[in-house]
Amino acid sequence: MTRTARFTLDPAFAVGDVDPRLFGSFVEHLGRCVYTGIHEPGHPSADEAGLRTDVLGLIRELGVTAVRYPGGNFVSGYKWEDSVGPLDERPRRLDLAWHSTETNRFGLSEYIAFLRKIGPQAQPMMAVNLGTRGVQEALELQEYANHPAGTALSDLRGAHGDKSPFGIRLWCLGNEMDGPWQTGHKTAKEYGRLAAETARAMRQIDPDVELVACGSSGRSMATFAEWEATVLAETYDLVDHISLHAYYEETDGDRDSFLASAVDMESFIESVVATCDHVGARLKSEKRINLSFDEWNVWYQSRPHPEVEESLRDWPEAPRLLEDNYTVTDAVVVGSLLIALLRHADRVAVACLAQLVNVIAPIMTEPGGPAWRQTSFFPFAQASRYGRGEVLDVRVDSPVHETAKFGDVPLLHATAVRADDGTVTVFAVNRSQSESLPVEVALQGVELSAVIEHSALADADPDARNTLAEPERVTPHAVAGTALQDGTLSAVLEPLSWNVIRLG
Repeated sequence: MTRTARFTLDPAFAVGDVDPRLFGSFVEHLGRCVYTGIHEPGHPSADEAGLRTDVLGLIRELGVTAVRYPGGNFVSGYKWEDSVGPLDERPRRLDLAWHSTETNRFGLSEYIAFLRKIGPQAQPMMAVNLGTRGVQEALELQEYANHPAGTALSDLRGAHGDKSPFGIRLWCLGNEMDGPWQTGHKTAKEYGRLAAETARAMRQIDPDVELVACGSSGRSMATFAEWEATVLAETYDLVDHISLHAYYEETDGDRDSFLASAVDMESFIESVVATCDHVGARLKSEKRINLSFDEWNVWYQSRPHPEVEESLRDWPEAPRLLEDNYTVTDAVVVGSLLIALLRHADRVAVACLAQLVNVIAPIMTEPGGPAWRQTSFFPFAQASRYGRGEVLDVRVDSPVHETAKFGDVPLLHATAVRADDGTVTVFAVNRSQSESLPVEVALQGVELSAVIEHSALADADPDARNTLAEPERVTPHAVAGTALQDGTLSAVLEPLSWNVIRLG
């Protein structure tokens, strides 16, 4: 019989408050993320700006906050000037990152208008090109976007139809500059100096900008940690965050290790925090650098992608690239990764699910046709809706099982968030593929008397997925029998499941 997993919830022991930008996403000019994803003039649902209103509705339901743009690898060849002004005057360019033709029909103004239609919670997160460009171009973009009026570039924005400034506060200083695949790839020293010069200049325009320096493209990079230390030695007093990127996939049929992917994510976060704090101590600085986990998801990079090979033969517009179709198992892993981010809410201030539509995304579309939710849509939407407030410190006592990649791993992965109204939401994943997991939670120092709901994402077929033909094959379902009595919550988690238990 499976042993019961246990933990205690007590608001006297908390991790920290959740920054709403933890539930950010990512729009890159890659494949069909933009064109026929969020922007498709002529679609039956398109508004006057060519935005798909069916997609806008799903994005609002998803609960996305900060949206990183325009890349990604794309940004390292990006000329922002191409993306503004009259549509018929915008140039077509070769995109070296994804071997595509960029039409620039969707650009900077359209991005800001898109965010405004999502709602006030959608904050711009703009990346500047530090691959093929540098300080001057970053300053010109900042002036065009943010200066009210009275200069050449701010008046140009007004002439283009945007009298009000865009108010972009959060900026990424390049993208994955440690990666040899990146156009304009640099050493840590080269990038650190350029990032520092750019940050210093941008703060001369606006001291209150919030800046993200490029960290490693992944902890598997040979330069990991040394890169962060070198970059932060140059930029520590000039930036607010350093970035982390991580993607996970099931390989060689090793599903137990895949379900434990959050073990790697949490270790990655803690390693970067340690490096940041070491540099700060060495510099005798009282400042604390936070983390921007601005690319994360499940992505099957090792699988054959014939559509990518096909695109390399030409320079197509908006080809179908990286359109992974997610299973129940993938969704449970996404939920576990969200738990990992919440468990480190004291240092992770921004996080971006990559990407938003079509490209390794929670939302899929068909050109001229419908939009639908992938399985991964549901854990993100539920975490964004109920994961606002203060994260409580959850230390689980759980049965474990052995994995090939991570050794013994707890079957229960969990966190809890206390909202301003006193309600508490427990997010929990059962990593066992075959066994239900009883869970008992002792509640202390909280006035809670009832289970509002227990929702689970699980299926008898762990490879079940939502498709164009069956867009609602997988949805969360209510779980019966979960109870709160005498200060103890009792629940049973289905095998291989993502769970949301709300207490009031």
